[in-house]
Amino acid sequence: MLYRTRFDFCHAHAYRLGQWCGYCRTRRVAPPERAQPMTHAPFDPVRYRSAATHYEKGRVAYAPGLIRRVAQVTDLGSQHRVLDLGCGPAPLARGFAPFAREVVAIDPSPEMLAEANALAGQIANVRFLEGSSYDLDPVLGRFHLVVMGRSFHWMDRVATLTRLDRMIEPPGAVVLFYDTAPAIPANAWHKIWNSIRERYEPNTGPHDHDPNWIRNEAILLDSPFARLERFGVVERRAIDVDTLVHRALSMGSTSPAHLGDKVSTMVAEMRTALADVREEVVETVALVAWRARSSGVPAPAAARR
Repeated sequence: MLYRTRFDFCHAHAYRLGQWCGYCRTRRVAPPERAQPMTHAPFDPVRYRSAATHYEKGRVAYAPGLIRRVAQVTDLGSQHRVLDLGCGPAPLARGFAPFAREVVAIDPSPEMLAEANALAGQIANVRFLEGSSYDLDPVLGRFHLVVMGRSFHWMDRVATLTRLDRMIEPPGAVVLFYDTAPAIPANAWHKIWNSIRERYEPNTGPHDHDPNWIRNEAILLDSPFARLERFGVVERRAIDVDTLVHRALSMGSTSPAHLGDKVSTMVAEMRTALADVREEVVETVALVAWRARSSGVPAPAAARR
């Protein structure tokens, strides 16, 4: 089993301790006493129940050009199937639908799936299922691509990749989507937004800010999907305080259910402090993970450039 041996990682750059880190050029040596490295957060299928109606309105949308780029570099075609795992309101399922024969979108929250169904409208080749990474089974069929948007960190990541190895076609890939906010003047309001959220945020348990958290890159490098390439799109977008309120309420740690009677107070504080926000600069990112190349598996388009 992964991590039973005396391994750990350079958390800044996802290199094993005891080896030279190619980024910081220092040897990472584990201290004698160290907390257990964390590979997954506790499973909570109702975490986003009350956040569902806020998610699409508040979260950063993935750039359409990024989705097209991922479809291109993974050789996704109209004969292929895509799995959107932990789909939420399914922006990725909708985004990949034009490029695939079928998209299967899975989420443990009935509330999220209701939002996803409504937003999908008349898209004929998207199918929704209630479930989670713990329900992955070859009975779902084979997939060319498995995409996850801000959901991988809530799974048992090692076990999930093991299950997916039995379900993804040989030239296929796992793709992790996320977004970041570059530290530039246009994003100065982020500090205020985060500070307000943190004051109201209850202690909801381990997550990816824990000092013992193992980065996704490290998990992938020790999985069958160990050949990684990252793609990103940086854009300036219009935004307003309503979007920022929805964004806060779409977070698992500051959803209405977690905040309880503090919701109205937090919302009022945000509306006052962030009333003048009009724009943000976002980077939407896709981390593509292929299997290590073998003689029987053709290189994807990204490797043939």
